[in-house]
Amino acid sequence: MQAVLHEIIDGSHQHGNGPFAGNVAEPGPRSPITSASAQPDTFEGVQQYHGNQYLGGHLARRASQVSGSSRLESGVSVEQAEADFAELSREFSGRSQHSRRLSRTASKRSNLSVQSDIVDVEKTATNYEASVGEQWDLERTLRGSKEEEYAAGIKSKRIGVLWENLTVSGVGGVKNFIKTFPDAFTSFINVPGTLMHIFGYGKKGRQFDILRGFRGLVKPGEMVLVLGRPGSGCTTFLKVIANQRFGYTKVDGEVLYGPFDAKTFEKKYRGEAVYNQEDDVHHPTLTVGQTLGFALDTKTPGKRPAGTSKKEFKEKVIGLLLKMFNIEHTLNTVVGDHFVRGVSGGERKRVSIAEMMVTGATVCAWDNTTRGLDASTALDYAKSLRIMTNIYKTTTFVSLYQASENIYSQFDKVMVIDEGRQVFFGPTDGARAYFEGLGFKEKPRQTTPDYLTGCTDPYEREYKEGRSESNSPSDSDSLAKVFNESVFAEQLSEEMITYRTQLASEKEVYTEFEIANREAKRKHTPKSSVYGAPYHLQIWALMRRQFLIKWQDKFSLVVSWVTSIVVAILLGTVWLQLPQTSAAAFDRGGLLFISMLFNAFQAFGELASTMLGRPIVNKHRAYTFHRPSALWIAQITVDLAFAAAQILLFSIMVYFMCGLVRDAGAFFTFFLAIVSGYLAMTLFFRTVGCLCPDFDYAMKFAAVIITLFVLTSGYLIQYQSEKVWLRWIFYVNAMGLGFSVLMMNEFKRLTLTCTGAQLIPSGPGYGDVAHQVCTIPGGAPGSNQVPGRNYIELDFSYDPGDLWRNWGIIIVLIAGFLFLNATLGEALKYGAGGKTVTYYAKEDEEKKRLNQELMKKRENRQNKQADEGSDLHITSKAVLTWENLCYDVPVPSGQLRLLNDIFGFVRPGQITALMGASGAGKTTLLDVLASRKNIGKISGDMLVDGIAPGTAFQRGTSYAEQLDVHESTQTVREALRFSATLRQQYEVSQEDKYAYVEEVIALLEMEEIADAIIGTPESGLAVEQRKRVTIGVELAAKPELLLFLDEPTSGLDSQSAFNIVRFLKKLAAAGQAILCTIHQPNSALFENFDRLLLLQRGGDCVYFGDIGDDASVLIEYFRKNGAYCPSDANPAEWMLDAIGAGQAARIGDRDWGDIWRASSELANVKEDIIRIKAERIQEVGSNRKTEEKEYATPLWHQIKTVGWRTQLSFWRSPNYGFTRFFNHFAIALITGLAYLHLDNSRSSLQYRVFICFQATVLPALILAQVEPKYDFSRMIFYRESAAKAYKQFAFALSMVLAELPYSVLCAVGFFLPLYYMPGFQSASDRAGYQFLIILITELFSVTLGQMVAALTPSSFISMQINPFLIITFALFCGVTIAKPQIPRFWRAWLYQLDPFTRLIGGMVVTELEGRPVECAPSEYNTFTSPPGQTCGQYMSDFFANGGPGYIADNATSMCEYCAYKVGNQFYEPLDLSFDHRWRDLGILAAFIGSNLILLFIGSRYLNFNRR
Repeated sequence: MQAVLHEIIDGSHQHGNGPFAGNVAEPGPRSPITSASAQPDTFEGVQQYHGNQYLGGHLARRASQVSGSSRLESGVSVEQAEADFAELSREFSGRSQHSRRLSRTASKRSNLSVQSDIVDVEKTATNYEASVGEQWDLERTLRGSKEEEYAAGIKSKRIGVLWENLTVSGVGGVKNFIKTFPDAFTSFINVPGTLMHIFGYGKKGRQFDILRGFRGLVKPGEMVLVLGRPGSGCTTFLKVIANQRFGYTKVDGEVLYGPFDAKTFEKKYRGEAVYNQEDDVHHPTLTVGQTLGFALDTKTPGKRPAGTSKKEFKEKVIGLLLKMFNIEHTLNTVVGDHFVRGVSGGERKRVSIAEMMVTGATVCAWDNTTRGLDASTALDYAKSLRIMTNIYKTTTFVSLYQASENIYSQFDKVMVIDEGRQVFFGPTDGARAYFEGLGFKEKPRQTTPDYLTGCTDPYEREYKEGRSESNSPSDSDSLAKVFNESVFAEQLSEEMITYRTQLASEKEVYTEFEIANREAKRKHTPKSSVYGAPYHLQIWALMRRQFLIKWQDKFSLVVSWVTSIVVAILLGTVWLQLPQTSAAAFDRGGLLFISMLFNAFQAFGELASTMLGRPIVNKHRAYTFHRPSALWIAQITVDLAFAAAQILLFSIMVYFMCGLVRDAGAFFTFFLAIVSGYLAMTLFFRTVGCLCPDFDYAMKFAAVIITLFVLTSGYLIQYQSEKVWLRWIFYVNAMGLGFSVLMMNEFKRLTLTCTGAQLIPSGPGYGDVAHQVCTIPGGAPGSNQVPGRNYIELDFSYDPGDLWRNWGIIIVLIAGFLFLNATLGEALKYGAGGKTVTYYAKEDEEKKRLNQELMKKRENRQNKQADEGSDLHITSKAVLTWENLCYDVPVPSGQLRLLNDIFGFVRPGQITALMGASGAGKTTLLDVLASRKNIGKISGDMLVDGIAPGTAFQRGTSYAEQLDVHESTQTVREALRFSATLRQQYEVSQEDKYAYVEEVIALLEMEEIADAIIGTPESGLAVEQRKRVTIGVELAAKPELLLFLDEPTSGLDSQSAFNIVRFLKKLAAAGQAILCTIHQPNSALFENFDRLLLLQRGGDCVYFGDIGDDASVLIEYFRKNGAYCPSDANPAEWMLDAIGAGQAARIGDRDWGDIWRASSELANVKEDIIRIKAERIQEVGSNRKTEEKEYATPLWHQIKTVGWRTQLSFWRSPNYGFTRFFNHFAIALITGLAYLHLDNSRSSLQYRVFICFQATVLPALILAQVEPKYDFSRMIFYRESAAKAYKQFAFALSMVLAELPYSVLCAVGFFLPLYYMPGFQSASDRAGYQFLIILITELFSVTLGQMVAALTPSSFISMQINPFLIITFALFCGVTIAKPQIPRFWRAWLYQLDPFTRLIGGMVVTELEGRPVECAPSEYNTFTSPPGQTCGQYMSDFFANGGPGYIADNATSMCEYCAYKVGNQFYEPLDLSFDHRWRDLGILAAFIGSNLILLFIGSRYLNFNRR
């Protein structure tokens, strides 16, 4: 109310085009109260006057709009209103909500005498104040703040916006066809084209104008409503006006912000023009208070009102914003998102609005910000904008769908856009009359925004008698032309000329703007900076935020710590107290390598989080909260603190359990090396995340680089054995450098004692060390001691003197990656602009024919030739009734009742609207009635034709849910056909089902998108089109009983909403029973419904019954119980306010739920239900169906249909299949190149084992891709299975079968380079076995990923389990530690249960069996034979006892010994056998079977879709 008062007082419409232009206001039609005197001079009179304004949505303006001229009558004088307002401020301060209460109280008594009404109001005021207490007043608070700022000498910022010949161009106009799996290969091979695409060059479609020839002017303190159908260009206009031009190919024309052009404004004052997008993007684990607190940390002005500290200012502003949007209760609640439970959708939207208000910008563009808000909250928001615009003189642009008349009345100007043309720009009170003057039919019942948008819709607009398309403007060009020749365009031109001359004379205003902008900055902020805080304070604020994000994400934190501790325990027990002997030398290296590798790959998650965090970074960059580079510096600082603590615990456990060198310096060097490696890899992954345009590129890039890093780290191939062209990678490889530091740190302090098999020759008769040698590198003849320094110098080419040099290189890498990260973060803006693209499936003959038929039907419909309802005939006459329906859910304190004693019924041929406040239980009631609830307790009777519904009930109903969840790769037609095929009766022929689908496409007016790919909300069909598909999918099922719809019009523009409701009306006329929740309906929508079920908070029914013509029955019910609906109000909005659904209190002192329970209407409903049940039982009688089928089709048919769709989905997801194939091939190729053409030397034996070990990376690659794919498909399955479309077995089996062809291809791509490049055995029986085991490993990995995904609630959780699984598999397979060395506890069961044991066992023996070994000269161990014996004589007993190896020359006394003669001697000590290879292959194949069993059991019995 204060907003409206302020309009009178402040003269905010001083520009001569507002509703109160000049000093005269336009009153509405005279009511009994105002007829006596148009000038109210009492408080009650003022309230009564504004009550009528609230109720009629500024009736005065409507009156002038309908007549097309301004009627100036005696009205409220500004002077009188100012005096009244001063009195109000003194006597009735803090009653803005109270005044709304009074206005309603006054209006409902409008038929009574003035005197009695005044008494009633006073009485009510007292009662209300007693119960509610002092209320908060936004306008008074803001005025107070403004006065404090003025007193403190803080200059005010205000700036107007002028745009002339504004034309914005984008890329499009080309029909894009969906890419399939082969297309990924062709685009990859076309390297130049791919690179050009990544960097934004090359063919992307032709350039076309999104907006053309816009001109206009908005002065400070004015609000503009931007109207247009979806796709007309509203979002583009708002973005460009807010100076966000990224993503558009060209922006021509002039845009002036005061005297500054767009380029200057971007450079100097970027944060002064901001845009609030439609989607809410926040950190989900931060609370609402923390989200707004961070914004204020970066935006708290340097100059504040006297005596206000930074902390006080921050608390005051957060309190103000939360009160303004009535979300004070959410202060300490996390914001949440799709995966993290937090505040509701409407509350999250209000957080987004509040966050943008913190920017304190002078030009604000708001894009459809009332989406998801109920009518009352949406109006409060519009009024808050009005007040802020008035007081702070901001320049405000707002685009809204389904704006009510009350919201429209808050604006000064309106812009109407049609297909990128500006077809009107002028005062709000002249727009309606202007369009009526063009020849469009008057529609007094329709709200002005709906009417204006409707005039731009070729299917909705209607002409006056005698006018038609031939003599009236009928397209966007003609509408724009007519406007440019209109009186409004002339006025606009004059205004713009005047404004330009004012710009030159009003220098002081813009000097003040510059001073205010400068004073808002904190100390030490550079003058040229567009940011409000200096760089170091940005970093500090971001560090505090980053700490909260990490600390409050308890799940990730706990999982990360638990994984780290469990792996430390595993490592510690496997390598428990390593002896300082030669036998443990290799094991020690394995332990150090895994310690480094595990912690480095803990950072892999940064890749995903960097890419997912982009939208927030882009938003905060636009709001000038912080530089992107400040975020990366702050993040790594906080990460260092968290990681250091975690790695310290890991280091203590591993270091001391494994018995590494007991030396304080050595321990801290160990810790330092791991932390440095972790930091370097974290920054590396973040740099990749900044560099790559999408996740698929990032995965390909990361897979190649990680493979190179692991291979060149010095453990799998020692530095001296690497190919020369690979060696340089060591110096940019933080893992390799870290590993070298760990090795040097450990071994330079060790001397190893040679024991057992390493001391050659050994056994009976060989006791003289002088004639023995230690076979490990670094061993000297005649000594059993091997200095660790010698070992690493010879085997690894590490010089312990390089330890700190190598660590220094890691630090340089950290600095380099941080610099790259910060630079790329500032320079690249992926995802900061552009528009979504619709893809189509290519037409075949059948589709072409069907589309032609559809277009013919459409033309007939447009020419009014077809009877729109004639094609639908629904035969069912079943009635659903419910009595005493209650629903309770378990909460920590016991049971919470969400629905309380609801009675009602739904008849065929009627649409019943289900309405109520947010949180009243509308969706809950739908879920209960549609049998979708799987938690909580339902009580009461829910009957179909008088008996309890059977197993076929869910199949017989259709439920279009609020969330549009669809298989994204299907076309619209395919989605509808899939639903029809599985959900209509099996006996119906496919031709009939498909024909019915075509009818549904035509009825839902989806002809143009029939072959469009549904896609995702980010890239695919628009919101409104997706909503139609959701409804179409349910209709295609041809429900026999009932159609449920949950908010089918939410998020749509008025025209789309009207089309959908009109279509439901058609369905009802054909005999369908419909129950539908509805959001913000206008009068025209509301009158399409037959009955209403109205709920209030707490799940109580307030009304159930007929609505009546013009809602007469409903209004009479409320009137009878003391609530009077004014004739001009929209009953759908008014009734919600009447029952207290908004922020305001209800009308009357009795609870409306209690009134209903005691009413005669409820008694009538109960009688009706009894009568309906009796009639239906009698009617159905013996004809009742006895067969109750849960599913319409048999299982084999489900498997065939679902399997085909899943195969198609994979085929149309080229990146999924190709990224997987690329990673397989790239890793195998790099491995093949690194080990190219191995010889038969001793070291090559070890390398062959490592090549076999590379096969163990397959699960790591595959799990990361398979799990999210399964998880997303499962979300679709949950929706479709609830509708009883198909069983879980069909779903799970189709997912397994769809992966098979890609698995075979990937296995081939992995096997060929890995096997033939190093020169493995080429005999067909050996090669065939190796391929078979690789293929089985591939299938094992796929089924493992699907099994883990089936057993976990989300891919986020399954991703956390992966590292633990992979490390356990790799650790216990016998490569990193040989079977004999594995502790007995683990060897007894985990070694046997490890699938990789079978993989390694099979591959190693097949490759090494019978392979001759010829030592290289450097690999021979030399020792002398005792005097008088040749080497052959001395070693004869050793070889006779089965000793391995051979002597190079038996005839000399200087023995040159080679440790192995044949490959068998290498693997036999590892307890492997060539005879067991087929057994091992069989066991590995059996693991696939166990995965499948667990997968099917998990998908059958674990339902994570709790609702």
